[in-house]
Amino acid sequence: MAKVDKQKINYIMTALEKLQYGSLNITIHNGEITQVDCNEKHRFPLPDKQLSRHKDGASLITSRR
Repeated sequence: MAKVDKQKINYIMTALEKLQYGSLNITIHNGEITQVDCNEKHRFPLPDKQLSRHKDGASLITSRR
């Protein structure tokens, strides 16, 4: 079992609280937490564009107003 101290637990809890979409990877070496990696995803909408599927692949179509 991994040895944990208050500082590591606090860091992990803070990272989890901040994360909306993504993953948290905790690396353990010789029974101790040695590294924490946080991968966060950000998605941005395309308000005036839509993705159209064609038999030869996807293309981006711009809507004009």
